[in-house]
Amino acid sequence: MQAIETKQQKIQKAHLRYAHIAPRKTRLVASLIKGLPLDEAEAQLLYLPKRASKVILKLLESAKAAALAKKLDLNKLYVKNITVDQGPMLKRYLPRARGMATPIQKKMSHITVILEEKEDIKPKFNIIKKKKVKKELQDKIKKEEVKQKETLKQKEEIQPKKSEGFFKRFFRRKSI
Repeated sequence: MQAIETKQQKIQKAHLRYAHIAPRKTRLVASLIKGLPLDEAEAQLLYLPKRASKVILKLLESAKAAALAKKLDLNKLYVKNITVDQGPMLKRYLPRARGMATPIQKKMSHITVILEEKEDIKPKFNIIKKKKVKKELQDKIKKEEVKQKETLKQKEEIQPKKSEGFFKRFFRRKSI
C-alpha cells in the first residue's frame, strides 16, 4: 500500500494479488462501487450477496486503514478507481468417459483500489456497527425484555375477550 500526496489531492492505493475468484465475477461487484463515497461503498458491499463482495470489502477496509494512518479525512474519501486484472490460472483436468479429460481453469484476480479525497462529498448516512457487550450486561438486557413480555401478557389477560358472533363461527367451519 502506498500513499501518494500532491499539492491538491491525496490518494491512497491498495492492492490484492492472487485472489482465488474469477476476474469476470469480481468486475461485476467492482463496477457497482466505482465513484461512490467510502461509507456508501462499504454499505453496498456489506449487503451484496456475491462472494467477490467480501474480498473487495476486506481490501477497501485495508485501504481505509492505510488512509487513516496517512491522516487522510475518511469523510471525504471516495473510490476513484477500482480495477480487476487477470492473475495466473491453475490448469487442472477432470477425468471423463472413455479415458478422456476435460480441462478446468481455476482463475485468479489482481484487484487494485484507489481512494481519493474530494471536498464536496456529503455523507448520505453513517454505518453503525454493533459494539461488543459484556455477558453481564447481556443478561440484564434479556431479563428486562422478559419482564416487558410478562407485563404485556398480564395486560392481555386482564382485558376480556370479545365473543364471536354466530356468523363468524358458522363461516369459519370447513366446507366439504
